[in-house]
Amino acid sequence: MAGLTIRQDACELDFLSLGALVHRLDPGIIPFRKARSFDIHVSGGEYNVSANLADCFGLKTGIATAMVDNGIGELVQARVREMGVKPFYKEFQHDGVRGPNIATVYSDRGQGVRPPVVFYNRANEAGALLKPGDFDWKKIFAGGVKWFHSGGIFAALSETTSEIIIEGMKAAKAAGAVTSFDLNFRAKLWKSIGGEDRAVDTLRRIVEHVDCLIGNEEDLQKGLGVKGPEVTKKTESKLDPEIFFGMIEATVKAFPHVKMVGTTLREVHSTNRHDWGAVLWLDGQKYVSPTAQLDVIDRIGGGDGFASGLIYGLISGRSPEESLRLGWAHGALLTTFPGDTTMAKLPEVEAFAKGGSARVQR
Repeated sequence: MAGLTIRQDACELDFLSLGALVHRLDPGIIPFRKARSFDIHVSGGEYNVSANLADCFGLKTGIATAMVDNGIGELVQARVREMGVKPFYKEFQHDGVRGPNIATVYSDRGQGVRPPVVFYNRANEAGALLKPGDFDWKKIFAGGVKWFHSGGIFAALSETTSEIIIEGMKAAKAAGAVTSFDLNFRAKLWKSIGGEDRAVDTLRRIVEHVDCLIGNEEDLQKGLGVKGPEVTKKTESKLDPEIFFGMIEATVKAFPHVKMVGTTLREVHSTNRHDWGAVLWLDGQKYVSPTAQLDVIDRIGGGDGFASGLIYGLISGRSPEESLRLGWAHGALLTTFPGDTTMAKLPEVEAFAKGGSARVQR
């Protein structure tokens, strides 16, 4: 099997993702039923990686997504510009009453023994209306794209979003881009369109077109139907990399074209105290990060932070070991910021990846 090969020629975009944009309402440590105010974060499991790669790592990135012509849409567009991501929008007209809408995610941060609580309003969501034919992929890829990415959250939104992912993956492969997919299994989302059986059927069809997978053991089991140890709330993820490498072997056996699988390993002691690690399987070789003890402010987006650091390392020609450490370090730093996208700078990520400390910088 040929190894992972990334284009080295000049491309218009280093990285392009396909997914839905959302706005997240964050009351901080206050539960929503007692909230009086909240911060607004612009997010999306697929968009976050593009935003991180542009803002922290300086890559040329894009997002193919749905956009709505109302004030929330304008707010979202302003944040996308601020992060330096090039948008490819399929425009939807809001009817002034029912939508289509930019979805709302409600997520407090929890504190100590109280976990974060996440719920959604994705009714009549513009992103769920995206379907094959909505984007001119030939035109988008004409200037060159090194890496194309999507994820399981977008795939779970409707009957048509998984089909447009497959369409985009095929176009990306034809244009010489590496393809990646973050399984991001979310039971609440899949429940509305057929549950776990539907998830496995849909995601397995998508992964037929994927070079690189991001996903933890729950994602592999419930998203792809790969057999492994029972995943429970009490084992949210053991820091034993061998469990995960065993599941990767089963995954690659089922999908022999997959060249890379990476994930974070997280042991949650309390909402604000996590042990954090990461593993990478690349072209048959295994790599394991150090373990860090995190003091978490906001855990949402940590996995996307890992994915973006790892992908940056690979695109920029770093070694697999260094790429893994960059992903591990950036994901760790991202949990120290409010919101879903990065506020880190590349020198901070590189310093932590090399074993930096939290001593004051003077």
